[in-house]
Amino acid sequence: MKLHNYFRSSASYRVRIAMQAKGLAYDYLPVHLVKAEHREPAFASHVGDALVPALETDDGLWLNQSLAVIEWLDETYPQTPSMLPGDALARARIRALALQVACEIHPINNLRVLAYLTGELGHSDAEKTQWYQHWCRTGLEAFERQLVLLAAERQAQGLAPSRFCWGDSLTMADCALVPQIFNAQRFKVSLDGLPLTMAAYDTAFATDAVQQAQPGVCPDAQP
Repeated sequence: MKLHNYFRSSASYRVRIAMQAKGLAYDYLPVHLVKAEHREPAFASHVGDALVPALETDDGLWLNQSLAVIEWLDETYPQTPSMLPGDALARARIRALALQVACEIHPINNLRVLAYLTGELGHSDAEKTQWYQHWCRTGLEAFERQLVLLAAERQAQGLAPSRFCWGDSLTMADCALVPQIFNAQRFKVSLDGLPLTMAAYDTAFATDAVQQAQPGVCPDAQP
């Protein structure tokens, strides 16, 4: 398989974590977003939204959208650790947490949105950073509230407290959370007062899968 991705892309980072967790080999093909390589025909002709990541399968088919790619990996390689373990309710909880990051936090803080703020709309870098910090923090506070609710649910059901976002293993929810915290740290977002969120992040970050997928170890990594 071939993974077209950018080292600093949150969505790409999600897929790298999942592939490392599942022990899947792939060729790393960098697509430099800042240099607009994602808009070049060699890449954009295969992906309608011209965004990373895109996974090129062994059959030469192209898959896009990180969470869809992770689910495809789970269904195609079920013998490896699942990113959506448990019963239907557990899987729904995991999906909801992943989507809370991918749909509610990430879209209004990604590169093209920030570039539009400082480009076409003429906002300063300071205003761009303020935008990012506000919406990222707001989203993470909502994520924390959801973890509190889920912790109470697990306690009521006699389940052990979650060590990761949900349960005792790395899941798709952690694949989404870890890159979001990475970006929050880059933009100096306050992470105080998020005990369950940061505990899940710390547990996930310590895994071999996350360590091997970090932006800093990618072939195209830059300062």
